[in-house]
Amino acid sequence: MPSIRKLMLVVLLPLVLSLMPGAARAEKRIALVVGNAAYQAGALATPANDAGLIAQTLQAAGFDVVGARDLDQDSLRRALRDFLEKAAAAGPDTLAFIYVSGYGLQLEGENYLVPIDAKVARDSDVAAEALRLSDYLRPLAALKLKAGIVVLDAARSNPFVKSGPPLAGGLALVEPEPGLLIAFNAAPGTVAPEGQGPYGAYAQALAEMMREGGLPLAGVFDRARLRVNEVTKGAEVPWHASKLTATSVLFFERAADAPPPAVSSEEAAAIRARPLRELPAQEAYAAALERDTLDGYSEFLAAYPDDLMAARIRAMVAARREAITWRRTRLVDTPPAYWSYLRRYPQGPHAADAHRRLALLAAAFEPPATFTAMAYDVAPPPPEEILYIGRPVLIFDDPLFAFAPPPPPPVVFLAPPPADFVVLAPPPPPIGIFVLPMPIYRPVPVWVRPPAYVAPPPNNVIYNNVHNTVVINNVTNTVTITNPAGQTQTVAPSAAISPAAAQPAARSPQTATAPAASAPAASLAPALPPSVAKKAATLQTQSPQGGAAQPSVPGSAATRPISQPGKPLPGMKGSPLPSMTPGAPTTPSAAIAPSSPSPASRNTKPGSAPSQAPTAVTSTSPSAVTSPAMSSPPGGGGAKPGTSQTPSATAPSAAIAPGTTAPPKRKTPAQTPAANPSAPPPSAAVAPAVRSPRSGEGAKPVMPTATVPGTPPPGGKPLPAAHGPAANQAPPSLATAPTKPAMAPASPPPGATPPTPPHLPAANPVTPPASAKPVTPGAAAASPPPAPAPKVAPPQPKGCPPGKTMSVVNGQPVCK
Repeated sequence: MPSIRKLMLVVLLPLVLSLMPGAARAEKRIALVVGNAAYQAGALATPANDAGLIAQTLQAAGFDVVGARDLDQDSLRRALRDFLEKAAAAGPDTLAFIYVSGYGLQLEGENYLVPIDAKVARDSDVAAEALRLSDYLRPLAALKLKAGIVVLDAARSNPFVKSGPPLAGGLALVEPEPGLLIAFNAAPGTVAPEGQGPYGAYAQALAEMMREGGLPLAGVFDRARLRVNEVTKGAEVPWHASKLTATSVLFFERAADAPPPAVSSEEAAAIRARPLRELPAQEAYAAALERDTLDGYSEFLAAYPDDLMAARIRAMVAARREAITWRRTRLVDTPPAYWSYLRRYPQGPHAADAHRRLALLAAAFEPPATFTAMAYDVAPPPPEEILYIGRPVLIFDDPLFAFAPPPPPPVVFLAPPPADFVVLAPPPPPIGIFVLPMPIYRPVPVWVRPPAYVAPPPNNVIYNNVHNTVVINNVTNTVTITNPAGQTQTVAPSAAISPAAAQPAARSPQTATAPAASAPAASLAPALPPSVAKKAATLQTQSPQGGAAQPSVPGSAATRPISQPGKPLPGMKGSPLPSMTPGAPTTPSAAIAPSSPSPASRNTKPGSAPSQAPTAVTSTSPSAVTSPAMSSPPGGGGAKPGTSQTPSATAPSAAIAPGTTAPPKRKTPAQTPAANPSAPPPSAAVAPAVRSPRSGEGAKPVMPTATVPGTPPPGGKPLPAAHGPAANQAPPSLATAPTKPAMAPASPPPGATPPTPPHLPAANPVTPPASAKPVTPGAAAASPPPAPAPKVAPPQPKGCPPGKTMSVVNGQPVCK
């Protein structure tokens, strides 16, 4: 009998567990985070950093995050498909989060995500060059997950569509599918100003509110709107719409022993429920902004028509009324609907969209004398709203409007931000291609924690140290963890995943010089989507240097050290670098540290010699090409074929092990600047190395020559004057001159031994160019054929009288 009961228990237990409420079962949390900044049409400063901040916050909340930056069209499409497949396999008890930062566009009522390689010259290019958002929202909603959250930090003034019919500004108002929440960084039809800090106002506010314990999902976005409006002084008003079916979604829970808030939840709820006319004007403005509805804004105008905030609210009402009118028009999608819109907004933001749809429906732009006008559920715009919706791009800090700055929100609506979350330091440069930059993790208070029912994400350093400060050092490949008591421990990345087993990390020389080569470092940042990871591996395999690079973004700390994908890395083409030529010293002490700036990158002007002797790179790790020191300068792309690069960007594959020399490398004609018209002039390149003798020539010494200012090289433009005394000296006459004049090598720093030129014995070093003395080849080197000795005149005879000159007759001096 007991065995039968035990058998029944084993059979019925899984059935009972499957019927338990969803909150009691483990909730899977997955997220996709994308930050596109390196646009070919115009780089952005903050999206990659913003994506890293949001990804880190989601990791702390228990999300299994995949993320990437600077994705082209194919990579972005595949990343979204990868995530949909992951969400489908996760099951119904899954919370899915998508965050995309970059450029977004709207066309005919549809929103589009713009990849970094998009070329959108006209409105007809949008559908071909960008990704339509609804193509991914519908499949996500069809999965019937616990909740789906899609955040677009992409409503920006864009550099696209400079000709033809214009696009409406910002993003289009949408109605989310059941089970989804859609959020924009700016209200529909408006754009946000580009921030100047390391992070955008919306991403930082969203991360702050997500970390608030016990705050429901709608409250996260409502308070983020208040914070952004406060920080940007009213220039940016975020928006969201929700059709979630889940009863409660929390990023973090608030423990029972947490300190009480400044205003109790009951008191705050009572104030929010009161009519706006019963609140003071400052509280009424905050309440209207928190509600963010057309009715709420209209209620404020009815209660306070003469308040300083009334003009600002009217602009919000104008934008929302026009967005709702266009949305209803687009859903009906008939000629009378578009004629009705054009009757209300003949010069409105979506007038060009209405004309596009009428042309597609083969209908006239002008309506007939009689037609049945569409009945909208919003009133026509009053005359004072035409000023706002008639602007090419609606932004709330437009100087034409001259709005007064909004008052700070009362504490009952929004508490001050945490002290350590007011000013966030920029993240360190990312460690690899497509990888998101990860800022220093600021811990949440001890009474704030992820919900107990969340399934822990695998190998998540941030989640396992949610109450500790986590600093990731990409140079030493270590993680420094500081607990609330101030105790600090530096561990290896793999040990940081399990804090209880953390031990001090052993730092080998290879780890110190090539941090990106360590596999565990990848676990510190979100993993790349599978298709993006595959592409990154392919790019690294295709590159002779073992790595590929991405575009650099001027002003962005996140992508500053990365170069253009598909272009050669520095040192791949052209002449061998000075430190790589045979005979050059290659000692480990000459290696460039990954975190130190390269010598030639310190304000080296085109045409001037490097400030110090080039150094060799001793690291041979393929992934070292993506470390900060191996990258192009801000604003630079990659090396172009046919151009020489500075020694600081030497690729590991070209590095020479200590005590060895590389075989001489000859330049092909296609690699010379003269054969490549697209290459920069020789003055912009590093002085070419001394060429090795051709087969059969013998060992002829070929010496670098100093250039004379204004003297053009053969077949080239004049070189700018070199710095130093050697620039004013004529080139020495040699028996065998190089085919192309070289820049004068730089003087070595004080106290340093000048490097031995290639093909010359170490016993006869070259005299520094600053001395402006010709260099004599060493005795060990083969000499050119001696020139015939000049005839020596015989000595003059003594005693020639005045007026007589000396001459030689039959070999004897004679006075004549």
